[in-house]
Order: sequence, then structure tokens, then C-alpha cells
Amino acid sequence: MSTIKKSDSEWRAILSPEQFRILREKGTERAGTGEYDKHSDPGVYSCAACGIPLYKSTTKFNSGCGWPAFFDAIPGAVSRHEDISWGMKRIEITCTACGGHLGHVFQGEGYSTPTDERHCVNSVSLKFHDEK
Repeated sequence: MSTIKKSDSEWRAILSPEQFRILREKGTERAGTGEYDKHSDPGVYSCAACGIPLYKSTTKFNSGCGWPAFFDAIPGAVSRHEDISWGMKRIEITCTACGGHLGHVFQGEGYSTPTDERHCVNSVSLKFHDEK
């Protein structure tokens, strides 16, 4: 359950129109256009809406899908929900703290990662912080 509650007008005041579309309206950025798809610096990826840390760079991998891919989230930071939009069953992932839409999790694709999961995340939903 989300602990950070804001009205749409409050979110619009702090998010760009593209961030609002993706984080609050469950949109998707075009593949290959996000700033973090090929990003590989050490650090932490936080929610662009509320700033809560979501992913460590040590769990990021190059899946070739056109979006940043992670094999696991920081424990408790990301929630999963069944998504039956677009005529298919998927697992949506959201920021546990604010409910912001991050993307989807795909399982059993055969990547050589510890979890065999791909968290396919919109770059717009993230904010990177260097490891210090």
C-alpha cells in the first residue's frame, strides 16, 4: 500500500508532463529513448516521483529490450500487481512508497541472472544517484 499520497494536481506540480503520464497514468516511454537504458555507472536508481531508492546498479543488466533492466529490486521498494490490460496477463511494478508506475516484470526468459527475472523499467520513472 502506498504511503505517500498526493492529488493529481500535487503530482503535476512536481513532475514533468512525461513523468506524470508514465508514473501516474501508467504510460510507457518509447523503447531505446530512455537515458538509463545503456547507463552503467555504480549507484542507486530512485523513484523519480518520491525519491525512494528502488534498484542498485549491481542488479542492472543489458537485456537488449530498449529499457533499463534489473534482475531484482531493493527489498520492499517495489510492489507487484496483476495487469490484464492490452489483452494479456503481465506483472506491473510500482513504487511501494508512492504507487508510481515503473514498468513490468517478465519471468523465465532465460537470462543468466540470479532470479531469471527482468524488471523492465521506464527511465522516466527513475532518478540515478552516484555511489558515494
